[in-house]
Amino acid sequence: MKGLHQVYLGLGSNLGDKEENIRKAISLINEQIGTVVRQSALFYSEPWGFESENQFVNAAICVSTSLTPHEVLKANQRIEHQLGKTAAHATERPNELQQQPTPNSQQPTTITYHDRPIDIDILLYDDLHIDEPELKIPHPLMQMRDFVMIPLREIWITYADPEPSR
Repeated sequence: MKGLHQVYLGLGSNLGDKEENIRKAISLINEQIGTVVRQSALFYSEPWGFESENQFVNAAICVSTSLTPHEVLKANQRIEHQLGKTAAHATERPNELQQQPTPNSQQPTTITYHDRPIDIDILLYDDLHIDEPELKIPHPLMQMRDFVMIPLREIWITYADPEPSR
């Protein structure tokens, strides 16, 4: 995998100064992963998959990177840790959970979500499809989540818009 790749990341925060957490994450991504070339507006949403009094702030970004998907994953985890995400904030996924729900099914009840200062998910990486226990691209639940899809659609460029006719 040589050259530059386009990776779309979803960011979310519902603890602390949520907007600042997103800004700091984007700055660290720009330093540690690659150049942030597009960024959505902030999107405010209710928690998905768990009960919490804390509303989320979400965003999507497109990054031009020379890192492999696994290197991006490790960098995301490092940045999350730098911004205060601990094991207590992490999503719990039992080892026996092998199948993700389809867009027409309910979310799995065996996954437990928690409040978190920051969460960074790989949504898309070029046109790759990866299905490994620790890395799934495209993100398997993104189409079920408006807080992912609305910001992503704002910045997702799959083709050049034609010039308006005069």
